[in-house]
Amino acid sequence: MSLETKRIKELFGYARTLTKEQGVGVMAGRAVGFFKRRFFGKKARYLPSKQTLETQRADAAARADGWPTISILTPLYNTPPQFLQQFLDSVQAQTAPNWQLVLVDASDGAHPDVGETVRTRAAQDKRIVYAKIENKGIAANTNEAAKLAAGEYLALADHDDMLAPHAVYCMSKALAESGAAFAYSDEALFEKTPEHPRVGHFKPDYAPEYLMAVNYICHLAVFKKSLFDAVGGERPACDGAQDHDLFLRIIDEMQRRDSADKPLHIPQVLYYWRVHAASTSGGTAAKPYVEKAAQKAVADHLAATGRQGRVEPGKFPGTCHVVWDIPEPQPLVSILIPNKDHTDDLEKCLHSIYAKTTYENFEVIVIENNSTDPATAAYYKKLPERYDRARVVTYKGGFNFSRINNFGRRYAAGKYLLLLNNDVEVINGDWLTQMVGECSQPGVGLCGAMLYYPDDTIQHAGIITGLGGYAGHSHKYHKRGGSGYMFRLATVQDYSACTAACLLVRTSAYDAVDGLDEAFTVAFNDVDFCLRVRDAGYRIAWTPYAQLTHYESKSRGGDEKDPVKARRFAAEQQRLYAVHSKANILHDPYYNPNLTMDREDFSESNDLRGLKEGRITVQWRK
Repeated sequence: MSLETKRIKELFGYARTLTKEQGVGVMAGRAVGFFKRRFFGKKARYLPSKQTLETQRADAAARADGWPTISILTPLYNTPPQFLQQFLDSVQAQTAPNWQLVLVDASDGAHPDVGETVRTRAAQDKRIVYAKIENKGIAANTNEAAKLAAGEYLALADHDDMLAPHAVYCMSKALAESGAAFAYSDEALFEKTPEHPRVGHFKPDYAPEYLMAVNYICHLAVFKKSLFDAVGGERPACDGAQDHDLFLRIIDEMQRRDSADKPLHIPQVLYYWRVHAASTSGGTAAKPYVEKAAQKAVADHLAATGRQGRVEPGKFPGTCHVVWDIPEPQPLVSILIPNKDHTDDLEKCLHSIYAKTTYENFEVIVIENNSTDPATAAYYKKLPERYDRARVVTYKGGFNFSRINNFGRRYAAGKYLLLLNNDVEVINGDWLTQMVGECSQPGVGLCGAMLYYPDDTIQHAGIITGLGGYAGHSHKYHKRGGSGYMFRLATVQDYSACTAACLLVRTSAYDAVDGLDEAFTVAFNDVDFCLRVRDAGYRIAWTPYAQLTHYESKSRGGDEKDPVKARRFAAEQQRLYAVHSKANILHDPYYNPNLTMDREDFSESNDLRGLKEGRITVQWRK
């Protein structure tokens, strides 16, 4: 079956699922949205309707007295007149009145028009504060602006960008209702006007591993002034990545006060980031010092939180990779490999482990599962002689992936368990070192790996719940070597689940949730397991620095044409809903409601009514 055929087949499968679960009307609506977007353009697709904005104005007029004031800090430096006018217009057009705009002007003598423009506006609107300052760099200039801020909250905005008209409204309402100390939104890149955006950046809820790798929060970020003051504001030593550094330090301060605290994510496009030659929105090549500044910010974050590792450049410019120190002595990893016949697959798997793996302290437990080929028994007999620290244990009973692995766990002595399919082959030697490094970090209970098909397309790069109605693989079929959506293929990530085809788990976490649920015989056992581990308070990490080839389903075959297997699969789908609730499955905190649920490629949803209606749909729990 060709790659294109696979994609088409899965797309139709998603369509059938959506029709079954939500009805023909929903399916038809999505189809209409797709064709409108595909053939009739994308003008103003992220902006609320005029009716929505008027409703917000009326609501704010009645309620804003109880909302916090947000002081928007904007350093100016030789700002092009058109950009400045557009920025000022965007702030003054806000649907909520509870804002202050603090503009500090470090422009040189050749640009007096900057100050003249702002002073004219300030004379007409008392919420605009202007000061002329000496240019000491972006961080120091921002700190000067903060000194003039009167608001309970601060927001950062660049002088050549624009705010969405409902930015203050959405932030104020969400902050007032949640009491959050820090919130951020989605954003869009544009060249001329927000009505013609180039692309949206639709972000996950707070993702700490992702944030260490790249500043995905960016704009619009709003946080309490008291936190800004407590950490000493922005650091000039991190100019170029000063906001990334600030966010890490503010979150550290929040969690020092309350370990469960975290930023709030508002899935609305509240900021428009202008793309031009001197802006980092188009890439870090415009400001090459940004990368070193980001590495310093992350390194200082590690030092401040007592975590041991070194920060290296990531796979792509603008990203970082933390190589964690491995505890000494190396903790034992017990590798559990279920197997039924298919000794050729098993041999390829074991040979790659022993020939390539640089991590030294591991054992291999092959879990024999009802093999019938006499050659398999002969292979098992020689296995301990050929591979050190490898043995075979015999499971008796019908096929049940969860029960088989739970059985194997009884024989494991490791601090970590690695669930591994027999049809997996190691690519890079430090794969296990990378996974142990991630899994050893405070709060992390599981770590998944990058799995490729034999044709070098992606089989697994994390699992997103809700895709296709239940769960799907991030960036499935994406070509090897790309950065993915917002660098999500190239950086360590937070996910709700990872495949058990290669999954490292703390043994203590495995035992805490009583292992895999044996009611999930074949499908969704890994999704259910990961969600239960997540609900127990652990985070799930995924790393692109552990790479393996997965010869998927060679051992078992497909279920589509077998009525018995099809019924079992449907029952396991429904059990996933029953255990975790449909609403929870359909809202993955590490995905975004403005991205499609019908495909695995992080493309925009064909249904952006939530943006048009200005919905503030947040799921925030401390």
